[in-house]
Amino acid sequence: MKYRLLDLLACPICKHFPLKHIAFKESLYEAPREPPAKTCQEYCGWLSRRVEEGRGDCRECFAREVDEGLLTCPNCGRWYPIIEEIPHMLPDELRNREEDLAFLKKWSSKVPEEVLKAGVPFNLAQQA
Repeated sequence: MKYRLLDLLACPICKHFPLKHIAFKESLYEAPREPPAKTCQEYCGWLSRRVEEGRGDCRECFAREVDEGLLTCPNCGRWYPIIEEIPHMLPDELRNREEDLAFLKKWSSKVPEEVLKAGVPFNLAQQA
């Protein structure tokens, strides 16, 4: 997932923007020579802040991708995995409980405690 995608993504359930993110595994690519023509308009995902608070080096952002990670909604408590560079942002009824729990277990050392214990729609506390 490109960091600049965070300028567009909102929670599909409650529509909250911006989402929080954590990169567990990241790929680095050669940075573009020139600053990109299209940059974030409202939210800089690379620096996790609103654009009006300042931009970072957009070339640095364009040189990175999140391979594995997590998106969380601070409003409704939902979390969405990023798997093989793709954010899986499905409604609750279309999510696969076993796959989501396996993702949480795999990355449990990097997932925030509140997601592990009380994340929506699934969390590891529900298994007990």
